[in-house]
Amino acid sequence: MSYSQFALLIGACLGAGLFLIWMSLWQRPQGARTQRRWVRELDDMLTGAGFPRLRPAHLLLISLAVFGMVAVLSTVFTGSWAIGLCFGLFASWLPHRLLQHRARSKQVMRRELWPETLDHLNSGVRAGLSLPEALGSLAHRGPEPLRPLFEVFAEEYRASGSFALALERFRQVSADPVADRIVVALSVTRQVGGSDLGTMLRALAQFVRDDARTRNELSARQQWTVNGARLAVAAPWVVLAFLSTRPETATAYNSRTGLVLLAAGFLISLLAYQAMKRIGRLPAEPRVIEGSSLSSAHRRFADAAADAEAGVTVFDGLNSTGPNSARDGRAA
Repeated sequence: MSYSQFALLIGACLGAGLFLIWMSLWQRPQGARTQRRWVRELDDMLTGAGFPRLRPAHLLLISLAVFGMVAVLSTVFTGSWAIGLCFGLFASWLPHRLLQHRARSKQVMRRELWPETLDHLNSGVRAGLSLPEALGSLAHRGPEPLRPLFEVFAEEYRASGSFALALERFRQVSADPVADRIVVALSVTRQVGGSDLGTMLRALAQFVRDDARTRNELSARQQWTVNGARLAVAAPWVVLAFLSTRPETATAYNSRTGLVLLAAGFLISLLAYQAMKRIGRLPAEPRVIEGSSLSSAHRRFADAAADAEAGVTVFDGLNSTGPNSARDGRAA
């Protein structure tokens, strides 16, 4: 290496070092990290299914593991790698489907219990409890399946002393549209006060009860249609599974024509199933607050509420001394 080349290398290294030092002197504002919609929906589904620590990446790894295991076993038993690949692709969808079914079953079960929960909350407020005390008491006297959610609220409120942060934590572990409505209603009541808390809770309970009744009726009418469509999609592949035990069937599907036939059948089955789901799908309940993490608006509201929490706590004690004020449910 010549002297000029060595000097050029030293100068480049020195310039890069000075540039890095200059970059370190400036603090970049960290922008709000937004998740994609399908990632938020997967997070809500996993939380609603009872696996809040499971992430979409973990679900992907589980699906890949199921795909590999089923594909290998199907290839060994049938002797056709093409058939094994198709069965592996179908099996890779099963973890998502099972978690989705579990989350929807829990959501339907909770939908039946939210009106009773709101009635208990209204009774607690009318009995003279402050709003945080009434919510915390539901961990012991609320509906059994919902008690763990209110235990999380009570623990967060005892640890932080912030009603807004406790409500946000309750919303995260609930991952339920009805819970979002309750959180928004109670947040507004806590922030601005008012004398219509009891009326609001009764109206919300009646609305949730009517909505659950309507959705149950529609689901019962459409369930047999959806099950029939699923059977129609699965029937050809069940027949293929029985036929694949014959050696000549495996030989036929290992050819190029057999592979094209399997690929076309797989795509048609997938498109037909997706069309059936879209046609028979009921309108999903909108999330008032999307996502399973603190939004920027709620983070600012939580910070403001935490700053004023001392004054709110004193006012809660004054409210709990009078039955009229307790019935009003004003906490701020």
